[in-house]
Amino acid sequence: MDQLAQFAPIILMFIVVYFFMIRPQMKRAKQEKQFSSELKRGDRIVTKSGMHGKIIDFSDKQNAVIIETGAGKITFDRSSISMEMSKKLNEPVKETK
Repeated sequence: MDQLAQFAPIILMFIVVYFFMIRPQMKRAKQEKQFSSELKRGDRIVTKSGMHGKIIDFSDKQNAVIIETGAGKITFDRSSISMEMSKKLNEPVKETK
């Protein structure tokens, strides 16, 4: 019983690390994967580097998207699309009174 009491803080520390660091990271990765798979033509997006554009086509061979910007057409990896900023761009405009 004494040995269990010695390892209790270490076990508790692993439990805290799991629930506050590992589990949220896995949840976020799952959400980003789902977001990436739900992209469709016409969606307005922002890449992680800050490039704004609209999806015009997908390249399944390269796992990439072709976006149209003010400069022309550019191919980006699906993983380079920012989930947060793209969701904000595609939200309907809320009317204020």
